[in-house]
Amino acid sequence: MKKLINQPDRVVEDMLAGMAAAYPQYIRLLPDLNVVVRADAPVKGKVALVSGGGSGHEPTHGGYVGRGMLDAACAGNVFTSPTPDQVLAAIKAVDGGAGVLLVVKNYTGDIMNFDMAAEMAAAEGIETASVVVNDDVAVENSTWTQGRRGIAGTIFVHKIAGAKAQAGGSLSEVKAVAEKVIANVRSMGMALTPCVVPAAGKPNFTLAEDEMEIGMGIHGEPGTHREKIKTADEITAHLTEKVLNDLPFKSGDEVAVMVNGLGGTPLMELFIVNKKVAAMLAERGIKVFRTYVGEFMTSLEMAGCSVTLLRLDEELKELLAAPADTPGFKQL
Repeated sequence: MKKLINQPDRVVEDMLAGMAAAYPQYIRLLPDLNVVVRADAPVKGKVALVSGGGSGHEPTHGGYVGRGMLDAACAGNVFTSPTPDQVLAAIKAVDGGAGVLLVVKNYTGDIMNFDMAAEMAAAEGIETASVVVNDDVAVENSTWTQGRRGIAGTIFVHKIAGAKAQAGGSLSEVKAVAEKVIANVRSMGMALTPCVVPAAGKPNFTLAEDEMEIGMGIHGEPGTHREKIKTADEITAHLTEKVLNDLPFKSGDEVAVMVNGLGGTPLMELFIVNKKVAAMLAERGIKVFRTYVGEFMTSLEMAGCSVTLLRLDEELKELLAAPADTPGFKQL
């Protein structure tokens, strides 16, 4: 294991301390809780958004705390759900009196702990609502999940629901637009290499030098199959076809595209992937409204990528295009 860390059991605390030192204009930490909140929280009269999950997916989730996106993010240990106490502390810290929306990826531990926190918040008189993101079309009922996994499409939920909340939407309105995104977003990923969880000190799975895994999860969960490495166009075609056929997307649709790197993939390669995605969409008469290429939801140092498509209507286009200002996502 070669990593720029101190103690393996302190990586999350050290990371968050460094993040807070870098971005005090955006965020602050709740002491001893590994919870990142907006520097100006709570924002009175605004619906607050709280998300979170295991660490190792940076900039998800703490990097999206700021104006136009999240109000708080709860950081669990690497690839481990945050605790109910963390989520409750986040809810209480950002509640501005208009309610709190919890954005949860579809992992069993995340759902259980966010639900418990919501019950505790209700006991203290704080209104909450929850949505569960399940955009991964690769597999169902996989390791850690019942149903489909939540992966990079979650960032579109943060962005669009965050914009609705920033514009003054009610809790029911913010939840409704988040659910609209979830109903219209699909993703699929693949891996070229494993990653090393610091506490484990060794790769969480193995791939031969000439192998790749299609449909890999962001924690190293098994995908659909392994095969010999192919060209970027062949890999991208497979991922994009699966995504397109799932909703399904059709000619005349307008979409947002996200080509997401998993932590160890150069931008050069991600742009090569996007070239093929753009060509496939053009061939099918699908119009691209906006494209995002980069690292949005990573898996430590895993090499690989995911492709996400979000079908848009006029409301979603307006909210996606709205300004956002966070450490990990900036849009004028």
